[in-house]
Amino acid sequence: MLKKRVSYYYDPDVGAYTYGLGHPMKPHRIRVTHDLVNAYDMLDQMHVLRPRRASPESMSAFHTDEYVHFLNRVTPETAEDLTYHGTRFLVGEDNPAFEGVFEFCSISAGGSIGAANRIASGAADIAINWAGGLHHAKKREASGFCYINDIVLGILELLRTYPRVLYIDIDCHHGDGVEEAFYTTDRVMTCSFHKFGEYFPGTGTQEDRGRGKGKGYAVNVPLKDGITDESFRSVFEPVISKILEVYRPSAVVLQCGADSLAGDKLGCFNLTMHGHAHCVQFLRRQNIPLILLGGGGYTVKNVARTWTYETACALGIEDTINPNLPWSQYFEWFGPRYRLEVAENNMDDVNVKDGSLEKVRITALEQLQGLIHAPSVGMHDVPRQSVGQHLGFKDEEHKRDNLDERLAQHVRYVYDLQESDTTSEDSDDDSWDSDDSEVSIRRRRSARHITKQPTRKRMSLLTGQYFDVPSYEGFSHYECGAPPSKAARRRFFQSSAQWDGNYGRVMLGQNGARVSPGPLGPQHALSALMERGGREAESPGPEDVDDDWDEMMAES
Repeated sequence: MLKKRVSYYYDPDVGAYTYGLGHPMKPHRIRVTHDLVNAYDMLDQMHVLRPRRASPESMSAFHTDEYVHFLNRVTPETAEDLTYHGTRFLVGEDNPAFEGVFEFCSISAGGSIGAANRIASGAADIAINWAGGLHHAKKREASGFCYINDIVLGILELLRTYPRVLYIDIDCHHGDGVEEAFYTTDRVMTCSFHKFGEYFPGTGTQEDRGRGKGKGYAVNVPLKDGITDESFRSVFEPVISKILEVYRPSAVVLQCGADSLAGDKLGCFNLTMHGHAHCVQFLRRQNIPLILLGGGGYTVKNVARTWTYETACALGIEDTINPNLPWSQYFEWFGPRYRLEVAENNMDDVNVKDGSLEKVRITALEQLQGLIHAPSVGMHDVPRQSVGQHLGFKDEEHKRDNLDERLAQHVRYVYDLQESDTTSEDSDDDSWDSDDSEVSIRRRRSARHITKQPTRKRMSLLTGQYFDVPSYEGFSHYECGAPPSKAARRRFFQSSAQWDGNYGRVMLGQNGARVSPGPLGPQHALSALMERGGREAESPGPEDVDDDWDEMMAES
């Protein structure tokens, strides 16, 4: 078998976080997996890397600034206030605000981004990040135990180098977050094999095929309870083979959610370890750059067994490893058999009983038949560093000067001030767009007629029950998730400062009026304006303004 260059991402801190007592999601499973991989002496055969933790800026490549900022500062003590009593960001019981949630997200996202960069640079043929695969997270809220969608962030990195990326999801739950992110583009094809029918998240029918340019590039294979290895293989191989033939992806991302295994606490499939790992073996044989990610999986010992075996599949040594488990730190967890296996149980395969599997397979292949050719995209040379990094502006070794530190401090202060601003001033018409454009007028009129907060249905992964949460449709990037008590738009960094081309300076004042820079110079005036949140202070008369401005210009 052809030897592959495999990169393996692992951060030893990932197992130190907990969602809380009794929560089925156990980050510790990644540490157990790593320990078993090490016990099989597989680490020496891979490039083992500790991922660089993802920064808030890198997370905002997909998620909104407001949501990332929330995750960066939420704690169990402040969650009730910051989520507006559980109506935004973290809705329901699925995603608790546990201690260190942002650090956990940065590890998960950092590993997937690092794996994508490793693949894109040509340094690896296969990259593994078992801490990733959190496919339910949305652009502006957490969902289904997932806070940051590391998969989307990794695919966005791949798109900087590759024209087309294929995402495959074999988690028991529909990969709704990733599908939603790329629903309108043909540069990413998403294919999800999942349980459908009164099951979280309640999406993923075969009618969901994409929209606009992405029409036909979202493929869903809804399945029923008890699917076995043979049945799963009979639909997985023909569908993926057809996708590879028609779409011709430049890279593949495989989400190996282990809750599709037999005996999982929250799953309802009947796949063995070998049936699950067959997907990895099949894609490895295609000789396409491949990223393997984790995902769901709530029977910890079976998750560790399967991801260990799939690591061996990536290396091509699955036929040589001993099925009897070697000694490891968590050896007692794998009793009573202590073998590298996950056996099937006696569940009935409903997919075969009612004949639905054949219909699903035929429908999926017919949909793919309608795609005539793979989409093309004009590619350009992608710089390995940004302009700021090239010029040295983002070099962490160079400390920022005093003015930069003061301005950054004021920006943070203004952001916190606007975030906590609950005065009636924000509900006035003046808090809407400052101009009197037709769009602004329509927005103000529509706001006055809001009588009832719209709601949308959300499903809980833990309980399977539906519940209503506020929906803020019509709000733009920063407006979404506005608290129920406010109909007006929240303001972020609005300022009366304007650039004057004649003087080559920032004019600080209402409608461009010049304001005295103050005794400490124009920088202090700008920082003072930022501290006030862009609102005007009591200013001197026009004569005093002109005199002070002329004096400053003469001195400069």
